[in-house]
Amino acid sequence: MSDITSKSDSEAERWRKQYAEIAELAGALAHEIRNPLSTISMNLKLVAEDLPDDETANSRRLHTKLDTIQTECNHLENILEAYLQFVRVGEIELEPTDLNEVVKQFLDFFKPRANSASVEISFHPAADLPEIPIDSVLMKQVLQNLARNSLDAMPEGGVIELQTSLKNNTVVLEVIDTGQGMPKEACGKIFRAFYSRKANGSGLGLSTVRKIVEAHRGQISCESEPDRGTRMTLTFPVLKL
Repeated sequence: MSDITSKSDSEAERWRKQYAEIAELAGALAHEIRNPLSTISMNLKLVAEDLPDDETANSRRLHTKLDTIQTECNHLENILEAYLQFVRVGEIELEPTDLNEVVKQFLDFFKPRANSASVEISFHPAADLPEIPIDSVLMKQVLQNLARNSLDAMPEGGVIELQTSLKNNTVVLEVIDTGQGMPKEACGKIFRAFYSRKANGSGLGLSTVRKIVEAHRGQISCESEPDRGTRMTLTFPVLKL
């Protein structure tokens, strides 16, 4: 029993050290993001109040656009809160969840953005996929980061495919795009904090993805070739809570 306890304590300490760097950064980022986001949200409400509330086509379009922006602000605030809670506490809210359903919910949100970028996005779910312990909010953030990267790699349009499968008692999620791809050496670096191949990239997106996946006791890997697209493979063990 002492060996098991020692192993558990060692694993807990490893997780605390692993997330210390991102937790420190999150505290500073919270104020930098929350303050302007709150100001934007408040001013959107003021603008909506000043708009004429009539039934003209122009008025309806303006109200619809403002509602969309407000919804996205609220979405960002929810992501920020979940992210900060995750890195501060060092724990995640795991519940037995159908990964297929999480992906479907994400696609309902993301498809309009993909369509506007001339990108076809599709999902091929495996039948009878077992439930696995997931924090749905954080998993949708993983999907958001991966899909956004795929869009950035396809400025002229293309295809994103998501597919799930069950292999060796492991649930597998693959995100495949037909984008610009990258050399093999870059594929080995993209999950490092502050590494970015984008001119204005923060280098935190895929690092955060990796940390969230590993917090689910999962793994993520990358396969890519220049001009032939990229495949991100996420694997999660089938565990009981």
